[in-house]
Amino acid sequence: MRLELRRVFAAYFLLSVLGLVYALLQLGQPCHSAAQVKAAAEQVRQRDQRVQQLQAEVRRLHTQLRAQGAAGTDGSLPTIYAITPTYARWVQKAELVRLSQTFRHLRNFHWIVVEDADQRTELVAHLLRQSGLHYTHLNMATPPVLKLKDQDPSWLKARGVEQRNLGIRWLRENRELSEEAVVYFADDDNTYSLRLFDEMRWTKRVSVWPVGLVGGMRFEGPLVEQDKVVGFHTGWKPNRPFPIDMAGFAVALQLLLANREAGFDPQAERGYLESSLLQSLVSVEQLEPKADDCRTVLVWHTRTERPKMKQEEALVKEGRGSDLRVEV
Repeated sequence: MRLELRRVFAAYFLLSVLGLVYALLQLGQPCHSAAQVKAAAEQVRQRDQRVQQLQAEVRRLHTQLRAQGAAGTDGSLPTIYAITPTYARWVQKAELVRLSQTFRHLRNFHWIVVEDADQRTELVAHLLRQSGLHYTHLNMATPPVLKLKDQDPSWLKARGVEQRNLGIRWLRENRELSEEAVVYFADDDNTYSLRLFDEMRWTKRVSVWPVGLVGGMRFEGPLVEQDKVVGFHTGWKPNRPFPIDMAGFAVALQLLLANREAGFDPQAERGYLESSLLQSLVSVEQLEPKADDCRTVLVWHTRTERPKMKQEEALVKEGRGSDLRVEV
């Protein structure tokens, strides 16, 4: 019995010594539990990163679906076709982005963007692809004889005439006379209230409203009595056939398609561009006043100030800044 106990005690003692030696040897080795914790932490980090990526993708898809829903088809609403001429300049992308963000809130909307260029640019094409809107991308360069020279004042020649006419031509070639819709000439440097598009959507012939911050005045627009246009509030050439700003009217698609020759005259005298289209479509008495009988301003001229690049140009000359890969 004592022998058995001695053997057990000896075995226990030996195991204890071996365990102590093993523990002493492991003191200089990395801790397996720390490695496991580090590996687990890396898995958690990768999982969190993946979750963030998935969340970003969900937000992107949600935004895209919402935009497509806003610009989707609803048979009960007439479509709005907005024709926007645009040209290359420092603020072009900023103004098109701002405008596209407004349009994303509209249902039954189709954006016709026409570049003043020999070829469609990737900048505008990429912006339209990312917009989530129904759109048509066109281009037509303004003939040199109709272009402003560097020293010319901005009012000397109208911009966007050829581009607007191309948009009208596209509608005539791709839309049917039976379609109930409205056409609006939405320049990219204006600010638009969403209510404006609700007002114009049911236009029968030509609807009109005031435009803010135009012609050196707080607003210009039609004067209305008993739901009829009886004159115009304008500070310049009030005797024009239609002293209306480009942003101040919309035309029923059926009326535009029925009058095949109607369009903007590239040779029109200053201030007569709008009249060159409207006088072939409607009389003043037939105009449809909107926006509380033209007492509420829903669109403004808010041209973006041309940025000054002197500081950046100086950096480029010094060899700094030219290698920055920033999309503006």
